[in-house]
Amino acid sequence: MKCPYCGYTESKVIDTRPADEGERIRRRRECLRCEKRFTTYELIETTPLMVVKRDGSREVFDRDKLLGGMIKSCEKRPVAFSVLEDAVADIVTQLQNGLEREIPSARIGELCMEKLRGIDQVAYVRFASVYRQFQDVNSFFEELQRLREAIPKEVPGGTEGK
Repeated sequence: MKCPYCGYTESKVIDTRPADEGERIRRRRECLRCEKRFTTYELIETTPLMVVKRDGSREVFDRDKLLGGMIKSCEKRPVAFSVLEDAVADIVTQLQNGLEREIPSARIGELCMEKLRGIDQVAYVRFASVYRQFQDVNSFFEELQRLREAIPKEVPGGTEGK
């Protein structure tokens, strides 16, 4: 860190505290040449994720929009809000940890459907019907068939098949 008084680039940290409700870190430093003290602030640099929609347009990723879609899919279903929040947090983490800054909306939809499939099958089908834009009953039925095939079959005697 460059000293604002003498321009020397070496300093030592004397005190570190959170600032702005943990959004930044405030550091008191002392220049190793002139021994004057100064304050610096450190913050996490974030690059916004951009969603590339089907029509090619782009918009900033909105976590609340994703959560809202999942909530709507789970309406009147026995799914706790905390479960949906955890699912959204997992999706967001997965997207942020990826190297892409522009994510196709199809990728986000697939991640969401993957999470909903494990949470509630009815919510999964609801989400899929909107996301995949089913055109008729046959396409809806085909999705239900895929879901049924993915569910482990029960074997007589109460144990699940392999």
